[in-house]
Amino acid sequence: MKYCAFLRGVNVKGTNMKMADVCQVFKEAGMQDVGSVLASGNIVFSSDKSAEDLKPVLEKAMSDHFSYEAFLFIKSQEETETFRKNIPFEKNDGLHIYSFVGNPGVENVLMGEFEIASKTENEKAEIVGEIFYWQVPKGNTLDSSFGKVLGKKSLKDQFTSRNINTFEKVLKKMNS
Repeated sequence: MKYCAFLRGVNVKGTNMKMADVCQVFKEAGMQDVGSVLASGNIVFSSDKSAEDLKPVLEKAMSDHFSYEAFLFIKSQEETETFRKNIPFEKNDGLHIYSFVGNPGVENVLMGEFEIASKTENEKAEIVGEIFYWQVPKGNTLDSSFGKVLGKKSLKDQFTSRNINTFEKVLKKMNS
């Protein structure tokens, strides 16, 4: 089965790694057809094992190799397609749309945080299925009240986020 592992906190705040090295760790852990998409920690690969079985193996391999506490979220190709298909917002050149990959129920935690955060104009959030989507004006991602919540240490093992354009690139790689 084809998967994408979405790594949390890669190449930000001093956790730097080359994607070629990350791919090598995945290969050494027994994954096949390994490739990366962008430098933000999106690793496409194949395995006969379930995502639940792969997560602890790959987190340990990454943690051991790079000497950091690795968090990753594994989605099948079908699940990854869902992130792109269910976007509740119209694309707009002035806005970013993010989707959040994470543990079951994290969408409700994120919505609760979003509801108490102060908003900028055109900033919206919506849950579709079990996926949390966030729309924010370009240039406001890290400055927004909700954007600051995303860096909370208490949430670091719960989710990671990606711009919708990243999902499109991941799916293109999965389909090649």
